[in-house]
Amino acid sequence: MTAQRPSRSDDRAALRAACEPGTGLCTIVGIEGSFSRRLGAQLAVHPDGGITGSLADGCLEKQLASEIERARGQGAVVKRFGAGSPIIDFRLPCGSGLDILIDPQPDHRACRQAVNHLDLRRPATLDLDAGQGLLRERRYIPPMRLALFGEGPELEELAQLAGAAGIEVSARRKDDPSALSLGKAPQGEEIDEWTAVILLFHDHEWEQALLQWALQTPAFHIGAQGGAEARNNRMNGLRAAGVAEDQLQRISSPIGLIPRSREPSVLALSVLAQVVGEYEALHPHG
Repeated sequence: MTAQRPSRSDDRAALRAACEPGTGLCTIVGIEGSFSRRLGAQLAVHPDGGITGSLADGCLEKQLASEIERARGQGAVVKRFGAGSPIIDFRLPCGSGLDILIDPQPDHRACRQAVNHLDLRRPATLDLDAGQGLLRERRYIPPMRLALFGEGPELEELAQLAGAAGIEVSARRKDDPSALSLGKAPQGEEIDEWTAVILLFHDHEWEQALLQWALQTPAFHIGAQGGAEARNNRMNGLRAAGVAEDQLQRISSPIGLIPRSREPSVLALSVLAQVVGEYEALHPHG
């Protein structure tokens, strides 16, 4: 397994930074109009003025760093930026209005508790004192994982691309007898509802036991590569093994967003885009 260090703009990065004393936390608690970030997006401001997280193109981040400094010693406050804001010398190019909770002293213990839940791959929440009509609770889900099984350059390309994107990857290869055995479920692989299981085999006889195992897990995505004949044989084999039709519908095949990908690198990009899109749809704040 390859554990990746989260990006500083990761959805949970500001929360993790806010565990440290002296670090302030800014949260979008209301959006009027459209905006490039979701409700609940966060930015942490460190004691030295450094920033973790991303809310816009840089100008808003700098403004919020200044607001955190002004709010130190005064407590949390909600301020409107953009449309409807009394701050006349700051505007958002999109024309939207944002309500942002500026908290120079967030509950660091509560932040650490939320991070601990996420590290155990459990959902987490953080209460926000934002006021009526605004976001009162920031919800988090664990980061996406990929559990890959297969062989050849397709597996290698997808593992490399996902790792470069900061995604945790577990890759089990057909030619490693300590990782996979024909006809048997993998041992020691924990799959939760934020993990995608991807099968990348040319030798499709390896698939049935793995798919029967995967369908018993809460994986949010189960995908398997293969052409029309391989797909038909796969489904018929699973039906003969007693797998119900509603379970078979969980298997995504052909995989990826690009039809008939012919290059391993293109297939990897195609699959990763599909899986990330499905994971994003799980986000508690849309």
